[in-house]
Amino acid sequence: MTEIRGEDLKRRTKQFSLRVIRLCDTLPSKPAARVIANQLLRSATSVGANYRAACRARSNADFISKIGVVLEETDESGYWLDLLVESGLVTRQRLSDLLRETEELIAIFAASKITASGKRTIS
Repeated sequence: MTEIRGEDLKRRTKQFSLRVIRLCDTLPSKPAARVIANQLLRSATSVGANYRAACRARSNADFISKIGVVLEETDESGYWLDLLVESGLVTRQRLSDLLRETEELIAIFAASKITASGKRTIS
């Protein structure tokens, strides 16, 4: 596995946000779709913003805290994407790449938190 540099991850998280923005702009005008889209937009766009903040952390403890927020927001984004599929608003096939990217980002941020905290598992 190749190492992912901070700048690469900044670009990747921004692309994640942009993909979600484009997705939300295409969702139906149903009330449920609007609510889920708003929640998804908030969590997905905060992934990159909070990752940038983590990169500017002042200490290891600050980094661990901030990367924890990034991990939570990425996981929450996955939840809203799953709801879009399970509610029938969007097909799983349409979201397959975005769902895969969400899982990969979760794995990256979880590994970063584990490495920074020197633990083998996250509590």
